[in-house]
Amino acid sequence: MTENRCGWIVQAGDCPVQPSLRGTERADWLIIGGGFTGLSAAHSLAEMHPNARIVLVDRQRAAQGASARNSGFVVAHENPSGEELLGRSGHDYYRQSTEISRAANNEVRRRLEQLGIDCDWREDGYFFAVHDADKLEEAELRVQTLQAVGANAQFLQGRALASQLGSEFYRAGIHCGGGNALLQPAKYAKGLREMLPAAVSLFEQTEVSGLERVANGSIRARSPHGCVEATQVLVCVGPFMPRVGLQDRAVFPLELSASLTRPLTDVEYQQMGSPAPWGVLSTRPAGATLRLTNDRRLLIRNTVEYRRSDLNADALKVRRHTHVRGLQRRFPWLTEQHLQFTWTGHLSATRSGEPRFARVAPGIHAVAGCNGSGVARGTLWGRLLAEMASGSQSPLLSQVLSQAEPGWLPPSPFFDIGASLRLRYEACRAQTES
Repeated sequence: MTENRCGWIVQAGDCPVQPSLRGTERADWLIIGGGFTGLSAAHSLAEMHPNARIVLVDRQRAAQGASARNSGFVVAHENPSGEELLGRSGHDYYRQSTEISRAANNEVRRRLEQLGIDCDWREDGYFFAVHDADKLEEAELRVQTLQAVGANAQFLQGRALASQLGSEFYRAGIHCGGGNALLQPAKYAKGLREMLPAAVSLFEQTEVSGLERVANGSIRARSPHGCVEATQVLVCVGPFMPRVGLQDRAVFPLELSASLTRPLTDVEYQQMGSPAPWGVLSTRPAGATLRLTNDRRLLIRNTVEYRRSDLNADALKVRRHTHVRGLQRRFPWLTEQHLQFTWTGHLSATRSGEPRFARVAPGIHAVAGCNGSGVARGTLWGRLLAEMASGSQSPLLSQVLSQAEPGWLPPSPFFDIGASLRLRYEACRAQTES
């Protein structure tokens, strides 16, 4: 049986367990969800309202959910394509989105410096790389587009690329620096949690099942053994807003699975050519994500599925074999015995690729839909959600809200069928890159 055990979380080490909610708590602010967004919102509210009482609840362990399980890419520059390229109709929108992404990257850096979090931060960029060179269309124009919005971008192919990655698998790629970074996501999430201000009370293993208005105008959040009554509520649960009683037709979950090897031996590492740590993103939505970490481990994520229920152990074992095959295509000497951890996590997605960012009801604000950029955008969304709920305004908040049009989702079963078919189509397109 394959155990669903996240290597990032194990490496980060555990935090003391916080109590679950019992009885009634009263607060000025309630935050539901202890991932990057909820933790960032807690820090931001404490800065903005130093005398306020803030309660943060998580249905499992804070800082150990989807945020800690992602691949650790801090996105400042997305890979441009199609109409986003320089000189085309969508380039202005791409430029504006890049401004937001760069602000999100800066927000992560600010938190790391402010809180002194050590999370293996590397800001020397990562690669958009492919095995099939035809899947990196208009490579030179992509480089020009990235450079035009402030990235340090360089096209590489053949031996020049292989020497940097330690693998002949990739035939063409763009190295993109100037903001793009890598980190250990569980260490980052743990740092945000450990450094929560004293004004924040954290309750774990506390599942909020509904929100209701009470006579004094506060909002009551119900859990199995207690409740929180708060003046303002921030909902930061990604695609799972219905769990807290908020119906939403804009955000949906994608389930991803990943594996992390044991540290490579000196011989194995030298066999790769002793490259510096790197990250690779595919140019296809269903292509593989890979990393060589600071401690010489290889990570692969090459499955993505539309699912509303978690994979069981047998299904995860099948995904683990897929990870092994993907790694062996790049590093033929690698075996399943190299894998030390395999796990699943969820991505919060929207139809348009833009977030759901809204005042859901008086006193209730929610954000979701990082669309694969959860480290940076999730951190920024937390601060901006706190600002919006506090009545603050800023050019950046206005810019984000102007783009926050996630798109409407058809009801089940129509969307379920459509999403599953679309992902199968993307998987077929990405076969050479998995």
